[in-house]
Amino acid sequence: MQYSVEVEHMCPIAKGAYHGPAPIPEEGKWVQAKEISDISGYTHGIGWCAPQQGACKLSLNVKDGIIEEALVETIGCSGMTHSAAMAAEILPGKTILEALNTDLVCDAINVAMRELFLQIVYGRTQTAFSEDGLPVGAGLDDLGKGLRSMVGTTYGTKAKGARYLELAQGYVTHLALNDRDEIIGFEYVNLGILADLLKKDVDAKEAMAKATGRYGQWDNPAKVIDPREE
Repeated sequence: MQYSVEVEHMCPIAKGAYHGPAPIPEEGKWVQAKEISDISGYTHGIGWCAPQQGACKLSLNVKDGIIEEALVETIGCSGMTHSAAMAAEILPGKTILEALNTDLVCDAINVAMRELFLQIVYGRTQTAFSEDGLPVGAGLDDLGKGLRSMVGTTYGTKAKGARYLELAQGYVTHLALNDRDEIIGFEYVNLGILADLLKKDVDAKEAMAKATGRYGQWDNPAKVIDPREE
């Protein structure tokens, strides 16, 4: 260790009591985090790229400082989906400090990692007060049946009004309108369920029927339209 001349000529003064860092909540415990291995928690964060044309939702399950599970969801940029594929391979097995200083290929995923790091090391995780946290595999629960991200895609113009294209329930096939041309319901296909049925060699029409649902006031619409064609 090198010291300046000014410091070399200073007389030593003893340090008083040392109480350590303030404890943070981690998986139902209060922890004085001094090492990366002291950190555990499951949480989510959002990142965006510099031109803000796409975003990433990153979910990490950290146990004893190591990323055991990563869920990478992206939207708005085709290249980002391929970056997510690489990030899903890169992240598990790294410490959160390694991951913070790793090129995760896409700015949005890097920013999401930064935001998660801050949550995790400050004890602001989703599992801060959940005893033992969540098991590895909990990230899949965020996706539900069919293991697809929940995506909302809607579009509207002043001249022609709104079009629902995809909502949490699935791919919107038809909109129900009342006699004032207001949207009162929609029909959708859950693409995850549809794909699972088709993989099991279920007849396409039967699979489509099983994966189709309706939401809202669907029984007596004044008009039904295809939001992509009409």
